[in-house]
Amino acid sequence: MKKYIVFIVIFIAGLALGYIFFGNQSTAAEDGHDHAGEQADQMWTCSMHPQIMQPEPGACPICGMDLIPADAAADGLAANQFKMTSNAMALANIQTAVVGEVNADGMLRLSGKIKESEKANATQTVHFSGRIEKLYVNFTGEQVKRGQLLALIYSPELLSAQQELITAAKLKESQPQLYKAVKNKLKFWKLSDKQIEDIAASGKVKENIPVYANASGVVTEKMVEEGDYVKQGQVLYKVSDLGTVWAEFDAYENQIASLKKGQTITIRTKAYPNEEFEAKVSFIDPVLNSTTRTVTVRADLRNKNGLFKPGMFVEGAFEGVEQSGKSFISVPKSAVLWTGKRSLVYVKAGKDEPVFEMREVTIGSTSGDSYVITKGLEFGDEVVINGTFTVDAAAQLQGKKSMMNHEDGMSMEMTLTTGFQEDFMPVMEAYLKLKDVLVASNAGQAQGEAKNALGALSDIKTASLGKMEQQHVDVIRKMLETVSNSKDLETQRSHFKILSENMIAMVSNFQELQDTLYVQYCPMADSNQGAYWLSKEDKVLNPYYGDAMLSCGEVTKTIQ
Repeated sequence: MKKYIVFIVIFIAGLALGYIFFGNQSTAAEDGHDHAGEQADQMWTCSMHPQIMQPEPGACPICGMDLIPADAAADGLAANQFKMTSNAMALANIQTAVVGEVNADGMLRLSGKIKESEKANATQTVHFSGRIEKLYVNFTGEQVKRGQLLALIYSPELLSAQQELITAAKLKESQPQLYKAVKNKLKFWKLSDKQIEDIAASGKVKENIPVYANASGVVTEKMVEEGDYVKQGQVLYKVSDLGTVWAEFDAYENQIASLKKGQTITIRTKAYPNEEFEAKVSFIDPVLNSTTRTVTVRADLRNKNGLFKPGMFVEGAFEGVEQSGKSFISVPKSAVLWTGKRSLVYVKAGKDEPVFEMREVTIGSTSGDSYVITKGLEFGDEVVINGTFTVDAAAQLQGKKSMMNHEDGMSMEMTLTTGFQEDFMPVMEAYLKLKDVLVASNAGQAQGEAKNALGALSDIKTASLGKMEQQHVDVIRKMLETVSNSKDLETQRSHFKILSENMIAMVSNFQELQDTLYVQYCPMADSNQGAYWLSKEDKVLNPYYGDAMLSCGEVTKTIQ
């Protein structure tokens, strides 16, 4: 009996020791302290559809592309910040730029362009009528020198005048006044003394009269061809001497007081980024441009080696400027999304990571291809200047603040031709059928209706659309493609949300509709982010929940 008791005690002690050593290790592994298997937490996403997140590699359920490792979780991001993958940014060609520079050197920097100096522009005209028999300068950009032979012209009136000269030359001794009068007549047609003397001495009429260049420079425009008949005073070429060019800058009202004639400018160009050129302010426009609210500031540049080409962009740093007043920030027009009520830009919030957030801005004046931003941005902010609509679509997919997830975002002012509106109606009908099958929670039929809508959309000519209108059509096409390629009902519904927002924005600008349409809204859709859709009936039938919450929602707007 004592022996069995000892065995039982040893067995219990073994269990206790096993729990102490191996049970703790198991618990540690369960608590995540064993980092050997940490790769199991890696999530996988699609570079084209960042809303897809799966715990293992495979194919994207939307487009079939291979999934890639997702970036680390967006811990620490603000409520309306979102992150894009590097692959998605590269595929969409998303580009950013830093707005403005904080200048601690007391210099005012203005953007400008190289222009031809109007002082050096000249026209080569013909001083008698005739037919061009031969052109010796045949293309724009060709360099010509003063006195160079440009053309040979056959002129009947000069034939008669030459014959008069030959006759008068024979009577030169007896009738010197007659000879002088005929000679002056030919001088009026810009024949030189040597040409006239040669004709008189030879006693022969020249059929083709040479025309020589009266100025040196580059041919900026060729106005005639061989065989053309020209009249007296007609322009043959336009010539510009590019030995001196103008650098012209646009200065805003608050900058005028800092500028004066004779001021030194340091000029840099993108063509020669490592070189600087100095010039002096030679002219400040006395009249303010009422459209751009700017004045033109000009500097003369010596261009002996032809470095400066007309049309080239330059930046000028003006010395001796007292920094006073408020500085203006400008961004390219491609950076701004305009809803009719709001102007928006996307700011890169992460310095080293592709993290973005939407920013509402106030637009001031327009200057060329840029907007002046009076509120909403600061010097040093990095904004999206290319692919802005793609970034906005990514924000919508992730349920973040975007252009389209506000009601006023679906009330944009667009210019749509009557022909486009008529052609778009079959797309509208297919969209409404897509809505109905989503109400019925039928993913298979949703694919079919999306394909029908795509077919109708492909028949529409969009050449008449503006850039913003074209971008809406592109987003509609992308959302329909995603729905048609996905068999997952939730994926279809998430893209139907963005499709609906863009459809509402488009249809709200139609002048005529075949039927009254109702804009309906469910605040619980998309994980309580809310979602809109269009319907022919005012009765709410929810496409985001189907039978689960069929009547959830309300009519927010009626489009007659």
